[in-house]
Amino acid sequence: MRLAVTEPGVPEIFHSLQGEGVSAGKPSVFVRFSQCNLHCVWCDTAYTWNFLGTEFAHRDDLPGAPKKFDRTAETVDVSVDALTERLISQPCRRIIFTGGEPLLQQRELGELIQNLKTFDPDFYIEIETNGTIKPIGLAAELIDQFNVSPKLAHSGNSASIRLRPEVLDFYASDPRANFKIVVANPSDLTEVHALVAQSGMPTGRVWLMPEGRTPAELRARETWLAEACLEAGYNFTDRLHIHLYGDTRGT
Repeated sequence: MRLAVTEPGVPEIFHSLQGEGVSAGKPSVFVRFSQCNLHCVWCDTAYTWNFLGTEFAHRDDLPGAPKKFDRTAETVDVSVDALTERLISQPCRRIIFTGGEPLLQQRELGELIQNLKTFDPDFYIEIETNGTIKPIGLAAELIDQFNVSPKLAHSGNSASIRLRPEVLDFYASDPRANFKIVVANPSDLTEVHALVAQSGMPTGRVWLMPEGRTPAELRARETWLAEACLEAGYNFTDRLHIHLYGDTRGT
């Protein structure tokens, strides 16, 4: 399995509080997967996909000097068995697979989850996904909670890439799925309302989250976004980890 790293050769696996969405504040062990099929211009984990030799744009780019990451330095391959041993020794049974896009590796992911639940049925598995890939096999069967984050136009991804109506319909019909939508400007709300309606997302399972990588950026958006949630019946989520630790890898 190809994982992101905190430093060369060291997989990004860490014990922290979930900072976003329905599980915010809960102690969790995070495993960050490398590789993603979307390339959001504001992504705070661009080291999982914005590699040397690619042409993807990112807001950290400088004129004539795009910020790119070395694929070899930023990834490490770990076997399913080795990762199983690593996770069963962790101090927490809530595991959150994040990315990148973990479902790009869902065959191995399903095997890993099966190993964990065979060892201890109390393992609770969450996966953070962008909502473009439908889970299959063991992953579809054994994941306890899907944290689905469909992307809006401001992400910089074309609609043909970031929106898979049949996949979003699947998640909307699955009670294990909750939706977290990143909002940058009040004008995004029209797009949010249309996406929720078209996909049949129950509003009680929709969280809106301000875009931002600093406490100041989050606060600047929170007041009007909280009011929008109250008006429409959506849930609001902050980014707790940003306030606690900053935009820091491995937290």
